[in-house]
Amino acid sequence: MTMTNKQKIINEANRIEEDSLHSAKGHFCAAQCWVNVNLWLGGISAVLSAIAGASALSQFDHHNIVAGVLSIIVAGLTGIFTFINPNERAAAHHKAGNKYNALRNDVRIFYDLEVTEIDDKKATDDLKKLNDRRNKLNIDSVQIPKWAFKKARKGIEEGEAKYKIDN
Repeated sequence: MTMTNKQKIINEANRIEEDSLHSAKGHFCAAQCWVNVNLWLGGISAVLSAIAGASALSQFDHHNIVAGVLSIIVAGLTGIFTFINPNERAAAHHKAGNKYNALRNDVRIFYDLEVTEIDDKKATDDLKKLNDRRNKLNIDSVQIPKWAFKKARKGIEEGEAKYKIDN
């Protein structure tokens, strides 16, 4: 039995949907990691800065040493924080995840509702546009770390991305 053009179009749309799901979840996992890094580095820097300031105000000499050491650590953390810019990285991954989710939703609507109502030529053209969006997202988005992709895949396999209606 040969596959119809519509079925081939639907199959390819399903592939785009699956790619988009994995990419979206991977970006969201990476974004959450960078949010955590941002909170930890910022929190540690703030606490150490407060301790250094309090130590510097005390009258004992050993407090000046503590203040100096903590100041060096805070300066180092601030440099790392500035260099890796976790807040910006989190925002980039979150934005990419949302764009992949939008593509996924559009593809699902395309193959569930629209493809049966249009001719093969229009369906093929629409599929190519969806594929072009996926390709552009793949080119323009920041790279998903391997650990984030694996975590996303595990979550998907455990049903995290399923709608109740799809069960």
